[in-house]
This record gives sequence, C-alpha cells and structure tokens, in this order.
Amino acid sequence: MIDSVTIKIGGEAGFGIMASGTMLARTFSRAGYYVLATNEYPSLIRGGHNLVTVRIATQKFEAMNRDLHILVALDAQTIELHKNEIDDHTVVLSDSETSVPFTRIVKEFGGDTVMRNTVAVGAAVALLGAPFDALSSVITDQFKRKGADVVKHNVEIAKAGYDAVKEKSMTLAPSEKKEDRLLVNASEAIGIGAVRSGLKFAAIYPMTPINALITFLADHAKRLNIVYKQPEDEIAGINMALGASLAGARSMVATSGGGFALMVEGLSWAGMIEAPLVIDLGMRPGPSTGMPTWSEQGELQFVIHAGHGEFPRIVLAPADAAEAYTLAVEAFNLADRYQVPVFLLTDKYINESQWCVPKSYMSGDVVIDRKAGRVIGQKGGFYIANSYEHDEDGHTTEKPEIRVAMAAKRLKKIEAMKKDIQPPQVFGDAEAEITFVTWGSTRGPVLEAMKMLNKKSRL
Repeated sequence: MIDSVTIKIGGEAGFGIMASGTMLARTFSRAGYYVLATNEYPSLIRGGHNLVTVRIATQKFEAMNRDLHILVALDAQTIELHKNEIDDHTVVLSDSETSVPFTRIVKEFGGDTVMRNTVAVGAAVALLGAPFDALSSVITDQFKRKGADVVKHNVEIAKAGYDAVKEKSMTLAPSEKKEDRLLVNASEAIGIGAVRSGLKFAAIYPMTPINALITFLADHAKRLNIVYKQPEDEIAGINMALGASLAGARSMVATSGGGFALMVEGLSWAGMIEAPLVIDLGMRPGPSTGMPTWSEQGELQFVIHAGHGEFPRIVLAPADAAEAYTLAVEAFNLADRYQVPVFLLTDKYINESQWCVPKSYMSGDVVIDRKAGRVIGQKGGFYIANSYEHDEDGHTTEKPEIRVAMAAKRLKKIEAMKKDIQPPQVFGDAEAEITFVTWGSTRGPVLEAMKMLNKKSRL
C-alpha cells in the first residue's frame, strides 16, 4: 500500500480530460483522502494537448510533487510528451487491448468517443484498489440532471473500465475521514466568500483565468439573490460595479491583466470618489495577451501602482482555495471600512486547481463589517460622485487649499489601514539558517519543498 499517488490523464482537447480529473478527485475526496487537481491546456480555441494531474494522499500536503505513479494516455501523443516523467514504478494505461481498450469499450456500449475519459477514470479507480461504488456515486451526482438513462449509461461504461484492470498493484492506504470536505477552486471559493460577505452585484467580462467565478455567480445568482451582469467590456464592468457601490450594494469585478488595463481609469475614479470595490485580478503571463492559460506572478507592481494620481488601495494575495475564501470575506470588509478599492490577486494555478477544503471552514459564522455608512438612499442624504477634485460634498473645486485638504484626507487612510496589516506568517523554525520569502500561490510549493529538504537532512 502507498500513502500518496500522482495520476496524470492526457489527451487531445475534446476528450473530456478536465471532467475526468474532476470525477477522480471527487471520488477520493469523498472517501476522506486529501486531493489536489491541476490542469494544463494550450491557448487554442480548438485542439491541442490537455492534461489534468491529480494527487491523492492519506495526509495533508501543500502542492504537487514530481512523482508519476499512473499515466492515463487517451492518445499516443500523451505518452510521447510525458515519457521523460515515466520510471520503473509508473503504470501506463493506454488505449490498447494489452492495457485498457478505451475505444472498444465505448463502442460496445454505444457511447460517444468522448466517453473514453469515463472508461479511463474507472480503470484508474480500480488500479488504486478503491471500491467502484465510490465512483458510481460521483457519476450519479454529475449526470443526474441529464436523466436516469444518461446516469446508467455512464456508470456502465465506467464499470467496464474498472473491470478491465486485472492487477490492482497500487492500492492506496485507507483514509481516516474525520469530516466532509469540499472540492473547490479558488475562483469558486472567492464566490462563496463574496456571497457570504453580502455581495449583491457583480459585473464581469469573461477572461481567463477568472471564468470559474462567472460560472459560479451566473449559475446561482437567482437562488443567492444577487445580480450578475456580463458587460460589453471591462470599462463598462468597473463603472457598473462602482454605480452599484455608490447605491449601497457590495459589488465586485474580476478580470486579468489586459482587462484590468482597461479598468484603470475606473480604478482612479473609485479612488477619487472613495467608493468601496473588490477587484479579483487573475494574473497570467504578459505582456499584452501573453500566455492566457498559464500562471505567472507578474502583476503585483501593476496593481500597486495602477491609476493616475495618488490614492490608497489594499492588495491581498491568497495562497490556495481556503485562503481565497477567507480573504474574499476580508476584502469586502476592508473595502467598506476604508472606502477604497481592494484587490484579490490570484492566478491560473489557484483559480483553476481543485483543492480539498473542510466543509466546516466555509460554513462557519461570517462577520460582516459595515462600520462605514452611506448617504445615498438615506433620508436627507445627498452626494455628488464627482471625478473632478471636489470638496466633501462632491462639488467641483480648483481651490489649492481644498485640493490639499482632500488629498490629505484620502491618503490619511493609509495610517488607519496599518492596524489591519497582518505580520508575515512564519512556517517552520524562525531561527533557521535559510529563509524562503514567498507570497500568493507559490507558498504551497515552497512548503512542500521545505518538507522534502527537512526529510533529506535527517537521512
């Protein structure tokens, strides 16, 4: 038996690679294992090699490792692309009679070619020695909206893949399920945190890698009593969100670097009129269009300094899905408390990876801080949201003494914000000879590397 296993499933786009990774991750998450699933795909409208990597372990871990225990190849290209990762301990499941005949099984059951991924998941579950019922329940939940016949068909095909594996040589050690865990990505976690914090309006134009947030908000808007709008562009989006904010609604936008470039004038307007707004910026490699479907931490300086003139803002950078949830809650409270824009700086890695988060973590009490009042909509209240320099009532001014006073008023918030700045988290021995400094999504890989280094030093 083994305590940790890493599985890669690869194939041409259209093979349902990502769906297979989700099914596999959910199967073992529900069984009490710790799971992390990541994906890779090219920036193409159609075609290209898709890959999903799933790590499953009996103990909590922080990131992927370089091990490859099982490679599920839905086409020959997958083996060629990943042959350098295969060693004597790797099991390769390929579409062949000597391995697992994905295509033949699908044809025998009258399924579509894409259903080879379902056969593959069944085979992987069998290879790990897990009971088929664990996968069957996940398939049932995933397809139940399509009807009983679709559920039955997918379960049958998965079972055929499960039965095709003769040797269960990589049986996972039993897990100790102590509590239910949710399998979520950081975008979904931000959505949950935002809604629980009182989000009422979101205007988001689609842009990788924040699209999972759109899916979450759009799918559940009616049930959650929120308004989600897809604007014609990012300029309209931030202006719509600021309008909602001025009307008293907690609001947000989400985008990536190129989209945020269009939002910068709106950001400056938020700074001038002191309107609270949460901005989820999912970084990707730039400049310009860059590499839309890959990760990079290249936009920290951009968000810190974006906008013309000086005005305060807050930047938060979650390291995983759990922290994305807590910092989303914090972002809305800070935006309201100081009447400033607050950034959630994310990236493709955490936005699209699926993490295990204890269900209780996202269902506990949430403190909504509404210390800052609004005059809009209140009896006798009146305010002009003027993008020009203005006095405290919003009336345009060019008087030097008022300009100096208003600029000082806005910047004085920075002093107040300092009490909300948390000291850096320290992991491990604070007196160690070597210190790694990290922020955002790089924390997990660094912590995992520290474990490996500590283990090596003890040998």
